[in-house]
Parts: sequence; structure tokens; C-alpha cells
Amino acid sequence: MEILHSRCAGIDISKKDAKVCVRVAGAGRRKTVETVTTWGSMTNQILALRDHLVAENVSCVVLEATSDYWKPFYYLLDDLPGVEVMLVNARHVKNLPGRKTDVSDATWLAQLGAHGLVRGSFVPRSRSDSCAT
Repeated sequence: MEILHSRCAGIDISKKDAKVCVRVAGAGRRKTVETVTTWGSMTNQILALRDHLVAENVSCVVLEATSDYWKPFYYLLDDLPGVEVMLVNARHVKNLPGRKTDVSDATWLAQLGAHGLVRGSFVPRSRSDSCAT
């Protein structure tokens, strides 16, 4: 299967934290490397995650959350230069074939994003972006 993003991140968001998988596709004899880390959901921790994603040179970030816990992550990561940030529907991702468990959600999201197998949901503009008239 063709890889569209050689450096992709999958983020599975819960109330208190997020599991983040950074997937770096292998080339030649090098194997693909998937590193999963846990990040808190407070603003300073999300900003540290943002710096981490920039340092890893990711070009795609796929977010999944079953509630509105995605909002701080999405709005703090959305303006990363040269990075496509997608919020995906959890129901859509779970319907795709493949192994899906709570432990491997972030890895699964990174794999789907790397191969372009997901599309982002509509995300309304944040209130701070809207015009006050």
C-alpha cells in the first residue's frame, strides 16, 4: 500500500490524557518505527506535544476522541505549518478492517493516516476565531 505521509502521528484522546503514536516509515532495509507516548490534557502539556510533533517533522496528525475532549488538542495543533491535522469520526475508524483495541488506537490511527485511509470531519471555527459584530 502506498504511503502518503512518511511521518504521521495518531492521537487517541481521553479525558485526562492522550496516547500519541509517531510513525516513521522505513526506507530500504530500515523498518517502520512506531513510538507511543502519553501526554496530559492540560494546555502546557499539549503545547509540549506540539513542540514534540514539530521536532519529529510529522506531516499529518490524526485525532480521535469519543467526546469533546478533542477541542484543546485540535485548536492548539491546527495551525502547525505544513501539517495536516484531521479529526476523524471514531465510528468511521472502528468500521475500517483491522485490529482495533484500546491499547493500539494511536498506532492504528497513525497507520491509517500514513496511508491516507481516513478523512477529517468538519470542525467549526473556534469562538476566538469568529468575528464579533
